Amino acid sequence: MSAAKLVRLADRGVVSVTGKDSEKLLQGLVTNDIEGLAQGEARHAALLSPQGKILFDFFVVRHGDGFLLDVLRASTGDLVKRLSMYKLRADVIITDISESFRIEAAWGDGTTSFQRNSAMHFSDPRHSLLGVRHLIDARSADDSATGFELRDYDALRVSLGVPEGGRDYNFGDAYPHEADFDLLNGVSFSKGCYVGQEIVARMQNKTVVRKRAVKISGASSLTSNDDVLIGDVAIGRVGTVDGRDAIAMLRLDRALEAQEKNQTLTAGGVAITVDHIALENYRASAAARSSAALPSS
Repeated sequence: MSAAKLVRLADRGVVSVTGKDSEKLLQGLVTNDIEGLAQGEARHAALLSPQGKILFDFFVVRHGDGFLLDVLRASTGDLVKRLSMYKLRADVIITDISESFRIEAAWGDGTTSFQRNSAMHFSDPRHSLLGVRHLIDARSADDSATGFELRDYDALRVSLGVPEGGRDYNFGDAYPHEADFDLLNGVSFSKGCYVGQEIVARMQNKTVVRKRAVKISGASSLTSNDDVLIGDVAIGRVGTVDGRDAIAMLRLDRALEAQEKNQTLTAGGVAITVDHIALENYRASAAARSSAALPSS
């Protein structure tokens, strides 16, 4: 582990969902199971379209008689409107309270030294090395406590291959499997129905997921939003970048085919390689589906 780091996530906001029906409402809407969530415990989850695509991703945190949603700040207003569409007569109050909180991420050895009495904190449920997130009362926030920048946190995400909505996949365009929710504890396959659940279940049980957000590495520095190419054919796009490493939304079937034919992938004129574990997992998944489809003798 590295020395402890603390970064303010200024692009994150908070939506409050309170009232006696708050758990029932969210449980019937989001991809993860939040029933029985303990105080201060969090789930990584998404709200999908009926077609199964991610509209919003967030952390759901139990707080008092309801929940706090740690969500992209630019999306808080739209999330409030979307949740309110499903509220109907439920005893629920949905509010954007972003001005009342500041969100930070801490990781590395000694992160407990950053915890404040005024802060809620929870372990990032996506990956143990992503550390702890703090939801701090904005009135008591201490700007002097942060010593690092958002790019340090992005570098951590890239090293772990953890994508972020709006940067590594587009809202309204990606399925949970494509955004690695199945690999990063973002979806429950055992809970009851939720919006888009049938599509997610079908992808889990019957489909080879050909496109995913995966880690790539370049021969030199990469640039966000460049297309990933085989020759002049685009098979993906670069998202978050940390020097030569990046996360890209990529057609794994095409990338594997290129590898087997010794064809070079490029992005912005830079030769790239794809995380070998992602390619091998795709190969294994495709082989398993192909075997299952064969008629029994």
